Amino acid sequence: MTAAESKPLAGAALGLTAFALALGTFMQVLDGTIANVSLPTIAGNLGASTDDSTWVITAFAAANGVTVPLTGWLMGRFGVVRTFVVSVTLFTLTSFLCGVAASLPMLVVFRLLQGAVSGPMIPGSQALLISIFPAQKRPLALGIWSITALVGPVAGPILGGYISDNYHWSLIFLINVPVGLFAGLVSWRGLRGRETPTRKLPIDTVGLALLAIWVGALQVVLDLGKNADWFNSKLIVVLTIVAAVAFVAWLIWELTDAHPAVDLSLFRNRNFALGTAAFCLGYALFFANNLLLPVWLQQQLGYTATWAGLVSAPSGAVAILLLPVLTRFGVKLDARWLATMAFAAFGVSYFMRAGYTTYSDFSHFMAPLLVQGVAMSTFFMAMLTISLHGVAPERTPSATGISNFARITGGSFAASIFTTLWDRRESLHQTRLADVSTPFSPVFSQAGQALGRGGLSAHQAAGAVVKQMVGQAYLLSSVELFWICGWLSFAMIALVWLSKRPAAHGGAIAAD
Repeated sequence: MTAAESKPLAGAALGLTAFALALGTFMQVLDGTIANVSLPTIAGNLGASTDDSTWVITAFAAANGVTVPLTGWLMGRFGVVRTFVVSVTLFTLTSFLCGVAASLPMLVVFRLLQGAVSGPMIPGSQALLISIFPAQKRPLALGIWSITALVGPVAGPILGGYISDNYHWSLIFLINVPVGLFAGLVSWRGLRGRETPTRKLPIDTVGLALLAIWVGALQVVLDLGKNADWFNSKLIVVLTIVAAVAFVAWLIWELTDAHPAVDLSLFRNRNFALGTAAFCLGYALFFANNLLLPVWLQQQLGYTATWAGLVSAPSGAVAILLLPVLTRFGVKLDARWLATMAFAAFGVSYFMRAGYTTYSDFSHFMAPLLVQGVAMSTFFMAMLTISLHGVAPERTPSATGISNFARITGGSFAASIFTTLWDRRESLHQTRLADVSTPFSPVFSQAGQALGRGGLSAHQAAGAVVKQMVGQAYLLSSVELFWICGWLSFAMIALVWLSKRPAAHGGAIAAD
């Protein structure tokens, strides 16, 4: 019996299978961020520089970016269930290899493999989750998937920071082994009788090669550009040209080839085009802020990796608590209203962060994240319902692959752009503050005298004032970016309302 002929699951079988599929998403998303805060520890343990250790992140992201949009072709050729289970199994194996790597080059190679085999995990879990739920409960399926996809980036820094602070870095990867084995075995046992029809599809070798070239070159530019001073580096200039030329060639090839590896014709569907654009931009803002805040807390305010991660924890908790309520009424509501609520909550959260000061405490940092939790509870569910409206069931794996590729690429773009702007705006603000912070400035003089009365020498007092000045410069830079994110989030609401109203029950049927 094919998946198309199978009835939705029910009871314990539904709950257990849904949990296993959600773990597939969670593992993959988690591994995209869990190593970020641990790079200094990994570099020190393996005898490498911190700059070289960034290849641990770059290798995974580049390989994953190439294989995510190929999900549709893989699932059409081998079946949705088989592709997902094999992907989870190989991800588990490569996670083990990453954990036992004895040198940085070995770790980078294994991370490259890990990123490559994990491409179908997120689109596959999403498609299968939707297929095993009854039509009236599909908003719940999308809600479960969205929570795992959004909580992963929040949990990554927390878990990575805690492991780095208290245990060996290898546990960052080894914890995937039991989880992956469970997810793979349960998914195969519960879904092997629901395999989708397969067909012999020709391999678009030219499209695959062009895709690998432009995505790989672009990912290296995004990850290394900041440290290489962007276009002042010949390597970055060359890679940018390669990425641009390969992208244009790939675009032309995929639009004209009879059997493209990536089905770009999906963008003729208005809802898919608008929904994917809003999905990509909304996630990019979320991802960039999720990266920026912990970095600021650690570098400027003295938070440990663990505590910086814990600031974001309440957002995931709020999202999980709201999920049952929102999915219950999600069937009756226009998904565009749910998307509006998500973008409005994101915007309010960013505006609240614009009120941070260098003297804000843990509760002040946490409050905007509580509001963000409201957005997280509806964002993925609403955007996927909008973008998949009108997409035929057999094309849904391709649609989810392209949608997730756009989301991942948007997150990479935003992370690079925001960290660069953050540092450059800080330099500008520091220069302006330095202009009025000379020894002859009344404010500088009064601060120095006050610190002197506290027992500091003249040099120590001057150093303390400069440290405060740098902290204020980074604060001003952060506030500017928070304001920008807030306004962009509200602008996304207009984009959402240009789409058609999705059908009832989410209107999305994937792989069933």
